[in-house]
Amino acid sequence: MTTRQRWFDRNFAFDIAIARFPDVIERLRGTPARLAERVESLAPVELTGKPGGVWSIQENVGHLLDLEPLWLARWENFRDHQTALVPADLQNRATDTANHNQAGLRSLLLGFRTARARLVDALENADESLRSATAQHPRLKQPMRLIDHAFFVAEHNDHHLATITALLRQLRRQ
Repeated sequence: MTTRQRWFDRNFAFDIAIARFPDVIERLRGTPARLAERVESLAPVELTGKPGGVWSIQENVGHLLDLEPLWLARWENFRDHQTALVPADLQNRATDTANHNQAGLRSLLLGFRTARARLVDALENADESLRSATAQHPRLKQPMRLIDHAFFVAEHNDHHLATITALLRQLRRQ
């Protein structure tokens, strides 16, 4: 099995054509359905197991929900013509303290679906000038456009979906 690249080790070249904005939005719109499809049929022991002490599958679901306010705040940074994006909590304290394993999976999935719909709606209503507006990403220390932000979110989603798949594989081998 290939070793996966850690999220914080990834580099990004923000060069997506603005014409691809609808494609990126569709990735974002589809994430709640893909996530639900991946986890809804899992047993509680699979959802909450923590092989090696890493976040469980359910905690990964909760993490995606935890970050929705950040993604929307960054959209607001673009909308308000800010020069820099609001920073993320790189220690992920919200996820570490949320006790997502005690939450209901349906509640987490519904919360994510609802929050994601707000982000997709905001992105879809961005005009052409807003879609190409730029702001500095605080961790990457490079400018990104709104389309790049949307792509970054989609990549983060897929990173956690792949993490969920890897965790499930690991749990089923134990």
